[in-house]
Amino acid sequence: MKREIKGNVCVFCASSANIDERYLADARELGNLLAQGGWRCVNGGGAVGLMGAVTDGTLDAGGEVTGVIPKFMVDNGWCYDRLMDVVVTADMHQRKQMMSNMADAVIALPGGVGTLEELLETLTWRQLGLVKVPIIILNTRGYYDPLLAMLRHAIDEGFMKPSHGQLWQVAATPADAVALLDDNSPVAFESKY
Repeated sequence: MKREIKGNVCVFCASSANIDERYLADARELGNLLAQGGWRCVNGGGAVGLMGAVTDGTLDAGGEVTGVIPKFMVDNGWCYDRLMDVVVTADMHQRKQMMSNMADAVIALPGGVGTLEELLETLTWRQLGLVKVPIIILNTRGYYDPLLAMLRHAIDEGFMKPSHGQLWQVAATPADAVALLDDNSPVAFESKY
């Protein structure tokens, strides 16, 4: 029986394979919980690392995944062959814009500079009012503690307004992240300007 889809959750995450298994387990669990909760996963379409793990978790639980991947990555064989729904973009910029346009919510799993760039750009877009969806940082094993401290420091030093600390929510576990999705309470914050 096909589940009713509540919406699309854009998941930003690492494509690195050389990481602690606990990160991969959380990614698989998140995918599983998204599927069970009736959420479609939208991610970067890669086959390895957390990206592949969240796709596996979602598909293994009977959920749906849309992979959004630039043509050069497809040409290099980086697209996950389990994906039935793949959107090929011209470049990385179009990929991010398309993923953002599709998203009813965003979850950031741990990752490197690509994941950090996607998360920070989405936070910037939300701060500017260009994105209005919830942004959830899944802080597995305290991975994002240094970034969260840096963001708090930016607020403390006046580079961001105090209300900008509400641009994102933090979840300690995949179950907490999905609970925040399901809560979906709007959060008010001041415009940057």
